[in-house]
Amino acid sequence: MILKPFLAASMVAIALLSVPFSAVTATDAAPKAAESEATSNDTRRLVIQVNKREEDFQDHLLSNIVNLQKHYGMDGIEIEVVAYGPGVWLVTEKSAFLKRVESLMMQNVTFTACGNTLDTVEASSGTRPVLLDGVEETQAGIARIIALQEEGWSYLSP
Repeated sequence: MILKPFLAASMVAIALLSVPFSAVTATDAAPKAAESEATSNDTRRLVIQVNKREEDFQDHLLSNIVNLQKHYGMDGIEIEVVAYGPGVWLVTEKSAFLKRVESLMMQNVTFTACGNTLDTVEASSGTRPVLLDGVEETQAGIARIIALQEEGWSYLSP
């Protein structure tokens, strides 16, 4: 009976001793390699959802974009804003921030509107909201966010 625990412990010890030293050091180096990749000067990619119509919220969101561009540099971050639900009004001709949105589009920020939301507004009001020139349309805003995340984009829901 005493022999069984001894054999089990011996097997574990033998297994650990048979692991090459290089495998252990490679594992220890992996977090450092990932850390240096994350801090390199590669372009970051960020998708931001906007699903609220409140002006304070939208103002804050647009300020976040400017701050990120200042922090990473214009070429250091790629941003796509996906507007759905009440947030879709940010990217229409009725936007309180029309000039700021247009300015950010000239700085390579992509704005995308949810087609499902536009369809819903049109069905209930009889009029489809008019998007700002340059705003892209996707059928399902949330699905667009998921697709970008699956491509490795970071996600922000302010």
